Amino acid sequence: MPTSISAPSTAATVEVATRWSDMDAYGHVNNVQYLRYLEEARVYAFHLWFGQERSLLEDGVLVARTEIDYLAPMTFNYQPALVTLWCSKISGASFDISYVVGQGGTDLTFAQAESTLVTYDLAASRPRRIVDHEREAMESVLGEPLLLRSHKERRRAH
Repeated sequence: MPTSISAPSTAATVEVATRWSDMDAYGHVNNVQYLRYLEEARVYAFHLWFGQERSLLEDGVLVARTEIDYLAPMTFNYQPALVTLWCSKISGASFDISYVVGQGGTDLTFAQAESTLVTYDLAASRPRRIVDHEREAMESVLGEPLLLRSHKERRRAH
């Protein structure tokens, strides 16, 4: 990870297998596969953070937004993608997860991303407030948000 990205020490790093089928015609990991890498890492991180078998996924959570900055092309090698992720913002019924995507055997950062997730009451089909034990788990892995390209552009516009 570049030195400008400071993941908290409690951030999770998850290995995600890169598959030959992840490649596009140019021999790079296709941009759509990065969403799969983020999802896979998030599922494992939620298990670590929330401690349940299916964790927050079972209680209900929806992805409301994902933004990805692609920084370098990732090519196939036999090392897994490494996704480091942490909670970077907590609101009443939503929270943000920041991600840095690297790959075993290299110090390169291939992408950085941010997702906004909404806690959701599956039975009532509507958003719900984050409950205390969820908030405590999120706060334990809370770190600074990434400065994505769109954030920089918004700052310049103001």
